[in-house]
Amino acid sequence: MPVRGINHAVLWVRDADASARFYTEVLGFGVVGESGEAPRKAIFLRAPESDNDHDLGLFGIGAEAAETRAGRGETGLYHIAWEVPTLRDLRAVAERLAERGALVGATDHGTTKGVYAKDVDGLEFEVCWLVPHELIDDEARARRGPLDIDAEIARFGATTEGACARSARGASPAPSAG
Repeated sequence: MPVRGINHAVLWVRDADASARFYTEVLGFGVVGESGEAPRKAIFLRAPESDNDHDLGLFGIGAEAAETRAGRGETGLYHIAWEVPTLRDLRAVAERLAERGALVGATDHGTTKGVYAKDVDGLEFEVCWLVPHELIDDEARARRGPLDIDAEIARFGATTEGACARSARGASPAPSAG
């Protein structure tokens, strides 16, 4: 089975409208469909540069829903990660998340630079930038620790497209400066 990537994720949320507002205001997702009525409403969202029918489904289950316990004595999904094309984009997302009080961390994984946040239901997600394949070396593979986006911009450039962004549009592997 030649899996190409993740087409969409579906989240159980307390209030689909409140969750949709968060994802549209903070990450720029657009609403592409809705069905049902609150509290059992479903809203489907698409990421700004996606070709998918939808990337995120939000299924409301009501205000009385308990907080997720995944990772704290119960199994479950830890987080979803979305990629942005450039480190400039990652910095802008991190700033929007911080303004909303949603940012909970930022990590340099060596080949991936990620910021972590929680949505209105406390569900964690990551937004990341992938180091272009030709710029990955032993130093990049060994790096682990807190993310300093400004230092990574100085190292790779603000507008250098990440690995998947470049391959998605069939671009040349040569990084851009900036």
